[in-house]
Amino acid sequence: MHHRHQQEGGRGRRFARGAFAGEFGGRFGHRRHGMRGRIFDHGDLRYLLLHLIAERPRHGYDLIKAIEEKFGGMYSPSPGVIYPTLTLLEELGHIRPAEGDGSKKAYAVTAEGSAFLAANRAAVEQVLARMAAAAAAFGGGPAPEILRAMHNLRLALRIRLGRGALGAEEVRRVTDILDRAAGEVERS
Repeated sequence: MHHRHQQEGGRGRRFARGAFAGEFGGRFGHRRHGMRGRIFDHGDLRYLLLHLIAERPRHGYDLIKAIEEKFGGMYSPSPGVIYPTLTLLEELGHIRPAEGDGSKKAYAVTAEGSAFLAANRAAVEQVLARMAAAAAAFGGGPAPEILRAMHNLRLALRIRLGRGALGAEEVRRVTDILDRAAGEVERS
């Protein structure tokens, strides 16, 4: 169960994981073969991001993690969707940079953003209800943190193996590391 990316016009596109992909037809936003609908209708991501930022100031990566957790680890929006939406919300005056979060740009909701949320409460509730239904139907798998760690391990191996052939000593070291990690996971 992992993300697959497809390059289209130079931009990566995220696909759903596992059974979730079959339910929503794989590519979000495209209706196929009895698919029940897309995850986010037009404008829904704006409502969701604004709702999450209204709960507490957040930065982009924190928003991605929060959405992934709300979907039970079965969907994670790409940064290429999140950051332009944050820019739009900022241009609309609904969010502003939060005070001093160090290196990451966090956002806080403005009075205009709070008013917009209140005026669109029904739409926000619909988005949250659809997310909860998707998580209940398809979530319950491994914790999102475990899925992320598994993906990171696969990526690290690909990067290391992509640097060229391994010598006997390097093969032994990588094998030892992987065997040790596998043993620790099994004993946990």
